Amino acid sequence: MHRCRIGLLGFILLASAASPAWAQMDLSGIWTPIMHEDSIERAAGPDIGDFLGLPINDAARARAEAWDATILTLEEHNCKPHPSTYGFRGVGNLRVTSNYDPTSFQVTKIDTHIQWMEQRREIWMDGRTLPTNFAGRGADVHDPTYNGYSVGRWTDDYTFVAETTGMAAETWATEGGLPHSVDARVTERFNRSSKNDLSLTMTMDDPKLYSKPLSLGQVNFRWIPSQTFFDFSCVPSSVQMYLKEMADPASSGSGAAR
Repeated sequence: MHRCRIGLLGFILLASAASPAWAQMDLSGIWTPIMHEDSIERAAGPDIGDFLGLPINDAARARAEAWDATILTLEEHNCKPHPSTYGFRGVGNLRVTSNYDPTSFQVTKIDTHIQWMEQRREIWMDGRTLPTNFAGRGADVHDPTYNGYSVGRWTDDYTFVAETTGMAAETWATEGGLPHSVDARVTERFNRSSKNDLSLTMTMDDPKLYSKPLSLGQVNFRWIPSQTFFDFSCVPSSVQMYLKEMADPASSGSGAAR
């Protein structure tokens, strides 16, 4: 009996050592973006007209070349948040919150909240399907929204996949002005490779404007104990000061905005 207990204890310790020390199927917490890894999209942005190697058609090129990022420096647009196609590649900490059904205790929704400009999204996990019809009238027609409609699922213990449709066509996919249509579908793949590391890869499928799915890049986040998440209140005069004293001096290139 004594040997049996020792053997059982050894098995438990071995299993514990082989298991990750962070929660599986959980993205909850406050995450800090690692800014230097994709700084071209976070600061000045790529130059307008730099579409080398991108699978754009003539309609996408025309819209992209007409993009004027300086519109975001106008006072009436100062408090406009980045859309879901670009928000994770902007600035500011990310807070992820899981919402549970009070009866089944299953996660029914994940909320994301980016500090800069109070960017908030809902990613549903309650079994609903994504809307696909955004034109005309009928019971199955949905109005496009700024961030679109999102559903998500876990594909394994550490990978969460979200899909989004119905994004308003006037929003942008990149800081350099690449557009999307209302029929675009964005796939986001979150991978929590360790307790402290979270990566996100994004792909957009939009046959109306691109000949093949377009990679929107990868963003990496770091979990840091005891980090804070301050509420953000957008005051146009404060944003103007920030643009004048920090963003504009740090930026260069025709794609610069914020």
